[in-house]
Amino acid sequence: MSLPAKAAPRVFSGMQPTGNLHLGNYLGAMVRWVEMQASHECIFCVVDMHAITVWQDPEDLRSQTRAVTAAYIASGIDPKRTILFNQSQVHEHAELAWIFNCVARLGWLNRMTQFKEKAGKDRENASVGLYAYPNLMAADILVYRATHVPVGDDQKQHLELARDIAQKFNNDYAKALGAAGFPDGFFPLPEPVIMGPATRVMSLRDGTKKMSKSDASDLSRINMTDDADAIAKKIQKAKTDPEPLPSEVAGLETRPEADNLVGIYAALEGSTKEAVLRQHGGAQFSGFKKALVELAVSRIAPVNAEMSRLLGDPAEIDRILADGSKRARAIAAPILDQVKDVVGFLRG
Repeated sequence: MSLPAKAAPRVFSGMQPTGNLHLGNYLGAMVRWVEMQASHECIFCVVDMHAITVWQDPEDLRSQTRAVTAAYIASGIDPKRTILFNQSQVHEHAELAWIFNCVARLGWLNRMTQFKEKAGKDRENASVGLYAYPNLMAADILVYRATHVPVGDDQKQHLELARDIAQKFNNDYAKALGAAGFPDGFFPLPEPVIMGPATRVMSLRDGTKKMSKSDASDLSRINMTDDADAIAKKIQKAKTDPEPLPSEVAGLETRPEADNLVGIYAALEGSTKEAVLRQHGGAQFSGFKKALVELAVSRIAPVNAEMSRLLGDPAEIDRILADGSKRARAIAAPILDQVKDVVGFLRG
């Protein structure tokens, strides 16, 4: 199969199957993915290989992989239109990651702030996989020659590394690539697609910290599996300040908790903070929270119900992932074959 000299526009993104998916994942990623699949060729992945950079219980990993897949579909990802699969079923990711391990430089990885944050003070006890995780992320993207990657602020550094790896590969093998019909390089330099105003949904307990599934307090996040009562309880208990809501966005600048709740309302409604404050400016938080509860339940309950329905048939989820993996491999395999030829590997 001959590949085009220039990569066609293609979107790739993925999410780890660890912990409960929460409102930040939904508003910051999945809602945007659903929008993008209407106008782009999209590949969305459950990155289970990334998950095991820290130890995972095998049964939990299988269960969470299905749960994330169900959340994708319940949120509106159409597995007939969009390729949806789990990473470990497409071995080209791992093979290209090894080649990238030999392209990337130690100094590049030493600058990755996420490793420092996740490894903490016990760096000597961290897995090699956690350290080399960004090289696998680069392979995830470039094994499809993807051109655009929806990312949050915390992943921008990793995408920059993917661009550096792509550029170095193109430079290192420029002569072989030219002879193979790729005079301008083989891998595109993937562009970040920075999401809209709901990219960073913050903790309900601390408006200065991102909502996270690893936070010890379940009250800090709204899980996509929470029922109406749990959603109401968490919003009512969300940290606020004693002042009423301002009438203009500038009034939120020094009020992180207020800013977070207004941002969540705007994202759930599909509007803007300005529009929310035109409607609720001057209101006390007690009244605003009631309105936010109603809106959140109306948006999340249907997703929750569809997730439950899908998880009632795990065999169907497995079938969807297997089908998506075949379609993903149909793209990835010839790209990896070309890479192997350029690098100088013999192939049967």
